[in-house]
This record gives sequence, structure tokens and C-alpha cells, in this order.
Amino acid sequence: MLDIAGGTGDLAARFAELVGPEGRVVLADINDSMLQVGRDKLLDQGRLRNIEFVQADAQYLPFPDDSFDCITIAFGLRNVTDIDLALRSMLRVLKPGGRLLVLEFSKPQNELLSKAYDTYSFRVLPLMGKLVANDSESYQYLAESIRKHPDQATLKDMMEDAGFSQVEYHNMTGGIVALHRGVKA
Repeated sequence: MLDIAGGTGDLAARFAELVGPEGRVVLADINDSMLQVGRDKLLDQGRLRNIEFVQADAQYLPFPDDSFDCITIAFGLRNVTDIDLALRSMLRVLKPGGRLLVLEFSKPQNELLSKAYDTYSFRVLPLMGKLVANDSESYQYLAESIRKHPDQATLKDMMEDAGFSQVEYHNMTGGIVALHRGVKA
């Protein structure tokens, strides 16, 4: 299993439990500092038995073709410069029959929820960032990156264009978050 943009390893640790001692989880992130934090945290928890750490750009994954049964990327695809290139890179390293799971902020399906979410994202969230962390700019970036990310149907089309089959998505929290799934034929 490959966890891209895995950051500090929270999901990778859970995946390591799911695949068991014979399985392998690779936690990949472009940011080496995040990988170091994840490695230290999981080491302190005694959870490194079947987790490897690799600094990697999702657009240029440094793995052989057909390497993984499953790839996940949670709340990281919107930060990739070229999503099409990253999707093709993920497809290349998946084994035939392997699955890609993309969990990402998306577009609310209800107009009232969408307006409330916009108000929260562009007014409340940056204000909270300023008050709590003295950093409104990072929270403004978060809101802007979410808005620039493709909506559910567009991401589904992008995955199909990259070569994935059986692509589908499931909206959560009214579409604020969506889980996309695709299979390598």
C-alpha cells in the first residue's frame, strides 16, 4: 500500500494494522520534515514494523511499474501542481486490479450549504487562524486551494482520462468532502 502526501503518518499507521505484519505500507510525502515528524511519532508509538518512508513527488513517483495493490492520497491532491501527471504516475505504479482512493475537499451539493461553507472558509477560518495561530495567510490558502480543486464530476473525468476504470465517488458531509475510487484495468 502506498500513502501519498501521508504527512505525519496517521493513516499509514492505520493501514499498517490493516495489511498486517506480512503487508507493506509506504508513507510518501514531498516534505522531508513531515516525514521526519511521522517517523519519530510512529517510532515512539512502536508502530514502524511494516512502514517505509520515502520522500516523493506525487507527479514523479520513484517506484517501479505495477508495485502497489492500493494507493491513497488524503487531502493532498489539491496541493499537487499537475493533477493529471500525478494521476498517471499513480496509475503506473499500481498493479493491475489495484485501487486508487482519493479523499479530498470538494464542492457542496446544496446551494445553502455551499454559501455557508464559503462564509466559513473565507471569513471564519482565516480569522480563527489569525487569533489562534497568528497565521491567517495559511488558512486563506487552505480555502483558496479547496476552491481551485476540481469538483467531483471533473475529478472523476480526470481519473478516467488518466486511465482508471470503474471510477466512482461518494460525497460526505453534503459534498464538502468526497472519496473517489478508481481501478487500474
